[in-house]
Amino acid sequence: MATNIIDVAPNDEGFTLVLHGGAGGRVEELSLEASGLYEHGLRLAYEAGAAILSAGGSALDAVCETVRRLEDNPLFNAGRGAALTATGSAELDACVMTGEGKAGAVAVSRSAKNPVDVARAVLEESEHVLLVTPSDELVDSWGLERVRPEYFVTDARQRQLANVQARLLEGSRHGTVGAVAVDRSGAVAAATSTGGMVNQSDGRVGDTPVVGAGTYARDGVVAVSCTGQGESFIEGVVAHDIFARMRYGGAPLATAVASTIEGELDSRGAIGGIIAVGADGRLVVAHNSPAMFAAYRSETGLVTLT
Repeated sequence: MATNIIDVAPNDEGFTLVLHGGAGGRVEELSLEASGLYEHGLRLAYEAGAAILSAGGSALDAVCETVRRLEDNPLFNAGRGAALTATGSAELDACVMTGEGKAGAVAVSRSAKNPVDVARAVLEESEHVLLVTPSDELVDSWGLERVRPEYFVTDARQRQLANVQARLLEGSRHGTVGAVAVDRSGAVAAATSTGGMVNQSDGRVGDTPVVGAGTYARDGVVAVSCTGQGESFIEGVVAHDIFARMRYGGAPLATAVASTIEGELDSRGAIGGIIAVGADGRLVVAHNSPAMFAAYRSETGLVTLT
């Protein structure tokens, strides 16, 4: 599988933000009712995060706000409009990690409106790293908004599930959103959120909330967010592998990402995508899937990939 890599040098803004909306291309059932809106959604999410960084805000605040905007957009597989399990429900996963090496994650969340907020609360308000199916009482105690489970389920995702179950459609059944950033103080952070894979077994957990698999960050080195076939990202500990190639092997960012895709995804016959930002502000967007949603700023302005 050919790997597509975009490698962008540090800018003069003093911060860098890059986001992704999943690898694999548009979902047919969503394209029918929302053609042309993907780019708009990516742009709005990028602008929300960039505004925080431009004002001197933290990388953590920026990536969480960026992901929150994508969770609220039913075009992307996170929050409202997430992929549905085999029984037609939404089970949501998310993770945030700071460059200090601290992380918070949630899996199989069913009632919190924005799973990324729950992951951040696990990081900041609890003694844990990963919680599974947090109770409504716990979500309320953190002051986070809850919704009824039906909020996450859209007509388009129900059609997609029915088509997968009836025809066992080929192609990507996955999708994830994520953001990575380095702020003006030099701190990095990563956030990732997903509804998992269409028609997955109830209780299945992918790479997104697994620290080092789908999400990783470390000051002075890199922040990484992944999307794709989660089981392979877990087996290859993909996000951490990129970090390790850079920290211990001295590999440049683009080389580390490309080598990890070849060694841990191609070798397993898996497809996916990766966004990463180095401590120096260099960014990489890479994927071996047919397409990938992403947004970042280059010397010519904001770039959106759809």
